[in-house]
Amino acid sequence: MSISEENNLTVDAGFFLLGFQNGRATNIVLFCLFLVVYCLIICGNLLIITLVSTSKNLHTPMYFFISHLSISDLLISTDIVPHMFHVLLNNGVTITFICCLTQLYFFAASEVSECFLLTVMSYDRYVAICNPLSYFSIMTTTLIMTRVHCIVLAAICWLLGFSIALLYIITISVMTFCGPNIVDHFFCDLVPLVELACSSTYTIEIEVFIICFLAALLPIIIMIISYVNIILNILRIQSNIRRQKAFSTCSSHLIVVSIFYGTLFSVYIVPTKGQTLTMSKILSLLYTVFTPLVNPIIYSLRNKDIKKSLQEMLNM
Repeated sequence: MSISEENNLTVDAGFFLLGFQNGRATNIVLFCLFLVVYCLIICGNLLIITLVSTSKNLHTPMYFFISHLSISDLLISTDIVPHMFHVLLNNGVTITFICCLTQLYFFAASEVSECFLLTVMSYDRYVAICNPLSYFSIMTTTLIMTRVHCIVLAAICWLLGFSIALLYIITISVMTFCGPNIVDHFFCDLVPLVELACSSTYTIEIEVFIICFLAALLPIIIMIISYVNIILNILRIQSNIRRQKAFSTCSSHLIVVSIFYGTLFSVYIVPTKGQTLTMSKILSLLYTVFTPLVNPIIYSLRNKDIKKSLQEMLNM
């Protein structure tokens, strides 16, 4: 059998996702745990989207982008978690090549879009802190903060996310895979797939480097610049109460950014040499399950406007 025929057979057979490879009892416990978590993710993020859409008090750029962040979290968790249930109950399953690429595409698109959404949100916090008295007039008079331009910015974030992810998929789709088609993971992630390739991975490595700069490092630089200016402006405030209030308006965003980039960097940026496969899966769970769960909690528990809107909705 020729190498090309072997490659075609590997692709036709798809990939076998090993999952967590625990005993059946442990997998059932994990299934029940993740089922509860997934239901909380759906309810929490849908609640944020509903409140922002229906409450006039939340019709501001900050909450508009928070709702899009919730959409991204829903897309990430729905792309990964339901199929993970199948993997857990069967202690590993076979996934076709097309389904694997589809799962990777929506996962990568959501993650990249979220990077850009968090960057735009940091600019909104910069405007709110550095121009507190004119913030609402800025939203209606300047080009950047009108409702139309908020929609345009959100559309650009999503367009960039899905376009950049498409580059990954096109490159991987033309790669050849041979040998064992076993993926020691619970979903089709980029790194374990590239490790199975028997063709050159130079192109995908260059793409990863460029995209990491555009979608991760560049947004981080922009957010650092925004928050340096925010902190400098807050330190100039004489009143302790006003200073504390100013810090509270951006603390939620800082927590979300720290969790999001901390988990991503631990998997994709920090060298994985010496890192066990189990640890890699646990870290992957952080940004596919944990982050979509805590984001709505952070924004709801620490936000008086969302609490007020929720109370008004319950009293209707």
